[in-house]
Amino acid sequence: MHSPSRLRHALAALLWLCLAAGFASPALAQLNLRIGPGGSFQPMPIAVADFSGDPGLGPTLSGIVTNNLKRSGYFTPIDKARFPETPNFDAAPNFAAWKDTGVQGLVTGRVTRDGSGRLKTEFRLWDVLSGQQMIGQQYAGDGANARRMGHLISDAVYTKITGIGGFFDTRVAFVDESGSKENRRKRLAIMDQDGANVRYLTSGEASVVAPRYSPATQDITYMSQVTGQQPRVQVINLATGARQVIPTNAEMSTSPRFSPDGRRLVMSDQDGGNASIYVMDLASKAQTRVTNANAIDTSPSFSPDGREIVFESDRGGQQQIYVMGADGSNPRRLSFGDGSASQPAWSPRGDYIAFTRQRKGSFAICIMKPDGTGERVLTEGFHNEGPTWAPNGQYVMFFRDPGGQAGGKLYMVDVTGKVEQPVPTPSYASDPTWSPLIDAQR
Repeated sequence: MHSPSRLRHALAALLWLCLAAGFASPALAQLNLRIGPGGSFQPMPIAVADFSGDPGLGPTLSGIVTNNLKRSGYFTPIDKARFPETPNFDAAPNFAAWKDTGVQGLVTGRVTRDGSGRLKTEFRLWDVLSGQQMIGQQYAGDGANARRMGHLISDAVYTKITGIGGFFDTRVAFVDESGSKENRRKRLAIMDQDGANVRYLTSGEASVVAPRYSPATQDITYMSQVTGQQPRVQVINLATGARQVIPTNAEMSTSPRFSPDGRRLVMSDQDGGNASIYVMDLASKAQTRVTNANAIDTSPSFSPDGREIVFESDRGGQQQIYVMGADGSNPRRLSFGDGSASQPAWSPRGDYIAFTRQRKGSFAICIMKPDGTGERVLTEGFHNEGPTWAPNGQYVMFFRDPGGQAGGKLYMVDVTGKVEQPVPTPSYASDPTWSPLIDAQR
């Protein structure tokens, strides 16, 4: 994230200023919330004051921070009617009064605009119980970056208190679905993780399925199909809009996904009644076959270090999850128990694999450790599919289809299974794919 090329890219989009004088975080501040898989926790009461300065932007920015923290499931922002004061950004809050409200953390901020329209946003996070400032930062950029500043502040607050990396300064690509069930238009769309700034990347003339974000670049791979034709794997670059069709020798290629460095695609190529996993170098277009079983091997996903590939196969009689070396060596089964298992996705942290478990008419989003142990259900219902990880490895997004003439909706659930939230989209939606943090994209 801090290479010179990435830093230049980040500065071009939004200038990150270093800690301002007087904003240093005192070592005595103790505010923290630790969340572990399966552990018990209570959301932390927190207050987010309206940012002072520009009256048109202050409440908007504080509203973005409030909404983000609430949606994370780990914070309960209190209503402004309970605020004991309107805090002065340049002075310490009345900690005794804030303690009486039951909050443990307080966020204050200020946003100003200069004559050219550029913004400067400052914020402080206060530990109400200890009466200490935990963190203070400022950001500057043009007016178009106002919402993003809210996401950056949200990430800083979330990370400081939980100890977990942020995920608010991200985007989600998904399949936007409209029209009747029999004649549904499926377009590739992208939005901020909170549902704002929706853009459509395809027109709907060809149906789109299974988009996958690159972990390292501004590329998305997906399958596109025109009625009556075989689906084709494509790659679109979000910075330039350039698109390329990925050439293969197979009857049909499916389930494309990027390697951790964004330089290769792993996909499933169908030949007759079987399907095998191939890895393609995107620069040379050279393909390497890594499975060769009398089976349907599909839905491959690299481990974060690129050394292994998890995939779905029916080589044992029904769909189950397997893992192998990135060169195809030492394949072994990971999933057991009732029903089938499919659509594996390796966490960016490397500690879990998410997948869909189908059994007795229900579909569950599950996680397990990379050795196959510790399987847990995060959420279960009529039809849940398509898990994708937030870049911090703490949340899984998926889509839920109720059946009938309705369509899918997006949801996210945390790794404890205790937090589940809807993700707003303009219409029906499926096949979400979560971006890395924006500054991490080349």
